[in-house]
Amino acid sequence: MHPRDQTIFALSSGRPPSAIALVRASGPQAGNVVTALAGRLPPPRIATRALLRDISQRPIDDAVVLWFPGPASATGEDIVEFHVHGGRAVLAALFAALSKFDNVRPAEPGEFTRRAFENGKLDLTEAEALDDLIHADTDRQRRQALRQLKGLLGDKARDWRARIIEASALIEAGIDFSDEGDVPEELIAPALAKVKALLTEIEEVLAEQGRSERLRDGLVVAIAGPPNVGKSTLMNQLARREVAIVSPHAGTTRDVIEVQLDLEGYPVTVIDTAGIRETDDPVEQEGVRRARARAADADLVLWLTDASGVVREGEGEAAAPVWLVRNKIDLDTTDRPLAESSSGRVFRISATRGDGLSVLIAAMVEFAQVYFGSDEGGLIGRARQRKLLQETAASLRRCVEIVGNGEELAAEELRAAAYSLGRLLGRVDVEDILDVIFREFCVGK
Repeated sequence: MHPRDQTIFALSSGRPPSAIALVRASGPQAGNVVTALAGRLPPPRIATRALLRDISQRPIDDAVVLWFPGPASATGEDIVEFHVHGGRAVLAALFAALSKFDNVRPAEPGEFTRRAFENGKLDLTEAEALDDLIHADTDRQRRQALRQLKGLLGDKARDWRARIIEASALIEAGIDFSDEGDVPEELIAPALAKVKALLTEIEEVLAEQGRSERLRDGLVVAIAGPPNVGKSTLMNQLARREVAIVSPHAGTTRDVIEVQLDLEGYPVTVIDTAGIRETDDPVEQEGVRRARARAADADLVLWLTDASGVVREGEGEAAAPVWLVRNKIDLDTTDRPLAESSSGRVFRISATRGDGLSVLIAAMVEFAQVYFGSDEGGLIGRARQRKLLQETAASLRRCVEIVGNGEELAAEELRAAAYSLGRLLGRVDVEDILDVIFREFCVGK
């Protein structure tokens, strides 16, 4: 039997132990499974209490069972849900009982969602949005993923594809009736108008500067500077926990340390790097090399110096804005002027006492607001989606350029545009990318 025709099961709730655990099974044997374990088939979509027993009639657990006959289910197949107590022994006994059935096996990562996609319950943009929703770390990421899951991009793509097919039908009709005098012109003019309007819409979406993609990936802030200026202390203050070792000895941080922050709903990855200096220690040299590389790739660099140190802005390595942060102001007894920054942003803080941190964090939030832009209008969430929309726009652009001088070629460009949108939705020739997308899901989803 093909793996897709087998019944799959998995734990779909959190890691045990827990108060309640949810185990789902989906496939043609789901009805037989619940009948054998619960003693009867529950009424559809009604929570039913049942004492689960294995094949040898030994009790497993007192559970709540839900039965969802297909196609009116999440996967489009028959689904049964077992709500059991979340102890490891209970789950082990239930999994062992499920494994005794023929053609019933544990699910692979993302297999439930993949079956929902293959059975037309989700398009590929919605499946990707579901993965984003599962992995959302901040409220803004959650809201964006939920909008995509509701069809924000998928509905648009289906509408665009339908309009392309309409325009294509007009152009091909003009080709078929080319010997009817003025008929081709009457057909091609409205087709061209449809294509131009559609191209304008897609170009507007592509011009959004990848705001949704940025929100999905997050803002990267690198803390850089010479040794012993308080980078790790600042890192710990931002994280509000001890994530980096703080020591008075230079060269303590030798690798890149990352922590994920939620700044008013914006996802921010803060990176603590090794102190940048000349050294003969090969391990520290590698740390300095990695520090320079991460600072160069960051979206914002906080270049730290202490109150008495010489300010250097990373020797020009970072293409991103560089903010100068003078730390240890509580130890500074002089009244020296602040150094200038190429970005125009200079801050005075005491990472130990917390002085000035609220001002620095508020500035980081403002930077994130500008960086991400509005989180309500972005349609594109992934590079794959942007690439396919770019291909669609390119085909439409070529169609506009050649229509009237080569209707056959224009019709072919419209077919290519419709094909790209079909790939965006996952309805044509996407087998090569399905494994990559769905294997990133959690087991049981």
